[in-house]
Amino acid sequence: MIGERNGKGKEYDGETAALIFEGEYLKGERNGKAKEYDEKGRLMFEGEYLYGERNGKGKEYIHNKLIFDGEYIYCFRLKGKFYYFYKNKLEYEGEFLYNKKWKGKGYDKEGNIIYELINGNGMVKEYDDGGELKFEGEYLNGKRNGKGKEYDGNVLIFEGEYLNGQRSGKGKEYEYEYDNEYGEYKYSFKFEGEYLNGKRNGKGKEYEYDNGEYKYYLKFEGEYLKGKRYGNGKEYNKEGRLKFEGEYLNGERNGKGKEYNEKGELEYEGEYLDDDRIENEN
Repeated sequence: MIGERNGKGKEYDGETAALIFEGEYLKGERNGKAKEYDEKGRLMFEGEYLYGERNGKGKEYIHNKLIFDGEYIYCFRLKGKFYYFYKNKLEYEGEFLYNKKWKGKGYDKEGNIIYELINGNGMVKEYDDGGELKFEGEYLNGKRNGKGKEYDGNVLIFEGEYLNGQRSGKGKEYEYEYDNEYGEYKYSFKFEGEYLNGKRNGKGKEYEYDNGEYKYYLKFEGEYLKGKRYGNGKEYNKEGRLKFEGEYLNGERNGKGKEYNEKGELEYEGEYLDDDRIENEN
């Protein structure tokens, strides 16, 4: 069609006017050899495109360091070698096969092998697009299986068990905030309990951080289904006294329950619907 991009061309960021892409087009889409850049002009990708997506041979970079060299099919890494660095030191390297980490070796600061992945089985480390650690743990058939830890910005947010790539079994969630005065992260429990298919499922406990007392306290204990409170449960205030005990459905109080005041005295006993009391008008 008239007006469509065909042949060689360049794309620029709408806000900074920085070059973000240069390469070949066909009928308005990226097709052929090309290069992508980040907002600072650093090379992110060089390789082949088909119908607007990475397809064929290519290389990926983070902060000018090569992290993948191989083949793509519709943006997925089909096969090739990958490398991850931390503070300019090689920390993990291996091979992709059908978009899965299939072989790999991880190193400590002295260069000793501490993680090894063979034919999709063993220990592995995963990193995000910024080069920061997001997972370390056990693999089976190219997926998370067994014990592992998840990170956000290199900070621990979960540790527990996995099955077929998802949280399944026992685990703990953490939340954190950065303390500018001491220059460190302060952790507290967010949840500990059972998971299934990536969601809270079974028995568990929720915790809340009290900024005034600088401690965490038990907020809820009970049962979960598909990530929501379901079945019997108990709620507590920050002094540890019982606040509510009863039945839940879809994350809310539903069914029979008892509610207590701040002194721990029974305030209401009866039925609930969608978190509200069903008061008798008699």
